Amino acid sequence: MVVGEQARILFHLDMNSFFASVEQAYDPSLKGKPVAVAGNPKERRGIIITCSYEARAFGIYTTMPVWEAKRKCPSLLFVTPTFERYRIASQAMFAILRDYTPLVEPVSIDEGYVDVTDIVEGADAVDLARTIQDRIQRELDLPCSIGIAPNKFLAKMASGMKKPMGITILRKRDVPRVLWPLDVEEMHGVGDKTAKKLNDKGIQTIGDLARLPEKQVQAMLGQHGEKLWRRANGSDSRSVDPDSIYERKSVGNSKTLSFDETSKAALFAHIDQLSVKVADRLKEKGYVGYVVHVQVRYHDWQNKSKSRTFRESIYRKSDIARLSKQLFLELWNEEPVRLLGVTVQDLKEPGEITEQLTFDSYQQIAKEEPVRNLIEDLQKKYGKASIQRGVKFQKKTGSSSSFSKDFLNDHNRKEEE
Repeated sequence: MVVGEQARILFHLDMNSFFASVEQAYDPSLKGKPVAVAGNPKERRGIIITCSYEARAFGIYTTMPVWEAKRKCPSLLFVTPTFERYRIASQAMFAILRDYTPLVEPVSIDEGYVDVTDIVEGADAVDLARTIQDRIQRELDLPCSIGIAPNKFLAKMASGMKKPMGITILRKRDVPRVLWPLDVEEMHGVGDKTAKKLNDKGIQTIGDLARLPEKQVQAMLGQHGEKLWRRANGSDSRSVDPDSIYERKSVGNSKTLSFDETSKAALFAHIDQLSVKVADRLKEKGYVGYVVHVQVRYHDWQNKSKSRTFRESIYRKSDIARLSKQLFLELWNEEPVRLLGVTVQDLKEPGEITEQLTFDSYQQIAKEEPVRNLIEDLQKKYGKASIQRGVKFQKKTGSSSSFSKDFLNDHNRKEEE
């Protein structure tokens, strides 16, 4: 076991079926009924964004096509998403948490970490969790689950063990009994690709991973493997950081050219060089990104830049260079270029990425549903290696409906008040 971490008491609060629960709170006639929030319920190609627990009892789940959901549950009630309601409910939930301590770290619109070490002792943590849970239920009419643990990883795992309205304590000494028997893909931080890689090596459970020598896991998965091994053994030194939501993590490089360049081939060569440096730094830091940003400074010192957000992770040199060149061509007016910059933003640790349905992403998922179904059909018929998803990109806009922007602005406003 890894030892030496400071003793802390952390909560991970996870709102239950958040969008659907907000709709039920807003319209009490929906309570106790199977409800689905869907991007476009009138069209067969629409998908389920989220659904109530009553709907889940019929086998309905997030991203299920509307037509299939109707077949499984003819009485299913569809509601179109009301984003402003969800934002207001999220603000109110985090405001309640901050009534108890400023050490609140929002993770997404419906979940966050709370460090209560300085305000409770031992068994009092359960009483505080119950107080918070009851207050959110009473004041907002919304259910939540809370995990209580000495670190973030265990708190996150604990909050998912009892839903809805669960409170679960997970201590480090409980890890062998509670976590180790679970399939490794159930471990927070293990994505599909990592799970397959581990399964191929005969690692089926979290316990299998925990019992391996640390160096062996690191050799298989690199720096991320070391983190997973530690967490499988119940260790996680990350602190609750209220300011983390404001961070704009990025890795980038720029280059002032020795003379103003007009050759497309030469400019592409510079982009290749910058992309190699960015990719190497991403590898060194152990991150992947989801936004590519290109900067151009012309001979007259005029600056132009363009970014694009991608659904697939970006980290390979070839991908960074290819996508940067696409953005550069959209920017370049064929005037002489003085400076070039390439940056990868929105960084995350590989394997820790689970798809969060947000105000933006559900629409993109809906558009891709026919493609995803076709790929799955081909993979079933000819094997998973027969066809793979490529990088699909979407233009990032400055729309005020952007979840990331609105969510950040909500908390910025809170700090300014």
